[in-house]
Amino acid sequence: MAAKLEFFYDCSSPWTYLAFSRIEEVAARHGADLIWKPILVGGVFNAVNPSVYEARKAAVKPKARYAKKDLRDWAHLYGLKILDPTEIKVFPVNSVKAMRGAFVAAEHGKIAEYSRRVFERYWGDNLDISQDDVLRAIVRETGLDEAEYFAKIATQEYKDKLRANTDEVMERGGFGSPTIFVDGEMFFGNDRLPLVEHALLHRA
Repeated sequence: MAAKLEFFYDCSSPWTYLAFSRIEEVAARHGADLIWKPILVGGVFNAVNPSVYEARKAAVKPKARYAKKDLRDWAHLYGLKILDPTEIKVFPVNSVKAMRGAFVAAEHGKIAEYSRRVFERYWGDNLDISQDDVLRAIVRETGLDEAEYFAKIATQEYKDKLRANTDEVMERGGFGSPTIFVDGEMFFGNDRLPLVEHALLHRA
């Protein structure tokens, strides 16, 4: 039986972008069943991890400088263009519409392609993914129906889908994005991908 690889993610996180860029190949390499789980990480922070906001207000300068270098190093390693949060025009961004839209993309088998474009537009092109015109361009590029997309993300059903995933990750011990589960065992962050692979190898 294939291992179950669950990827809880919000496109508003640069570290999640890093993990996202590799998670499909990790799953394929180990024959794992990859399950996409869009969440609203702001809801997670508000409920169980408010220290994130406190750290932003009172940043430790040497740590902040190193974090900027660390992100740049990881982006270079992965071959991605990822701006530092200090360079982003709107940070943190309200990603709620974009993440609801991931469910619409999933219904058409395009969640990975859609999410990649959301990440690229925000972290690479410095565009505000909370804005309808930015989302509209992403929808067109992904080949989704614009009317369907915007109609669905405004409904209670799709609001509930996002809330359900967000509640689920917290109930299972998650406190941020990306949170990854291998057959129920939790791993947090892009830098835990080697441990994710080790767990998949062990289960195989």
